[in-house]
Amino acid sequence: MTQFFVDPLLEEHAEGSTTLSSGLWEGDSGTLADSSRRALLKLIQGPYLSSKQHSRLWTALLADRVQIQSRLHDLFLDVVIDEVDELAFTRKVHAPEFDAPSALRNVALTYADTILLLVLRQQLLATGGGRRTIVSQTEIFEQLAIYRNSDTATYARNLNSAWTRMSKQYRVIHTVDDDRVEVSPLVKFMIDEERVRALTQVYEKLAGLDPQSHTTADLPEPTAESSEELS
Repeated sequence: MTQFFVDPLLEEHAEGSTTLSSGLWEGDSGTLADSSRRALLKLIQGPYLSSKQHSRLWTALLADRVQIQSRLHDLFLDVVIDEVDELAFTRKVHAPEFDAPSALRNVALTYADTILLLVLRQQLLATGGGRRTIVSQTEIFEQLAIYRNSDTATYARNLNSAWTRMSKQYRVIHTVDDDRVEVSPLVKFMIDEERVRALTQVYEKLAGLDPQSHTTADLPEPTAESSEELS
């Protein structure tokens, strides 16, 4: 099971903090080490920080997580750290007793974005932890054909646009070769299980399927190796 931490206040890391007692430039009043500040900045820029892409910043995040978390709390943000898949991202602090403002930009997903994310998520979960999820664009689009809600050309154009957004804007798929991509573990955080169930019922109804006889697991079967607030 994937482990992640919303509030990782681990005392042992405080001792290993790379916090500085002096600034990086004349007049600097910051207290974090250079790499920790860059890790903090990357988290704020979004959509996520991964060990695979930024190993030095990932190491700094783990070493200085208490101080970085504190800086994010000043902005009403939390950091979610998935130590299994080695990625982290920020989200609005969850505090029912406190009306926290949002420092994040809400992203409205299109219909094509959502059904694509649902299938990518299904592929990711089917692969299992610890293994790379490699999928073919052609096969994914074939699976999505049952959800077509417009003429063929328009639907293909919408899917291609959604595929590009997943790659360029949300960065949750990464090119392997001309037709295949690797799915980021971040996909499982973008749509929670409750929303998956609700959306699956709606889309199966749109696709002419009987929602009473289908479950989340009945989304198109994987044929290859699978925010509202993203950043």
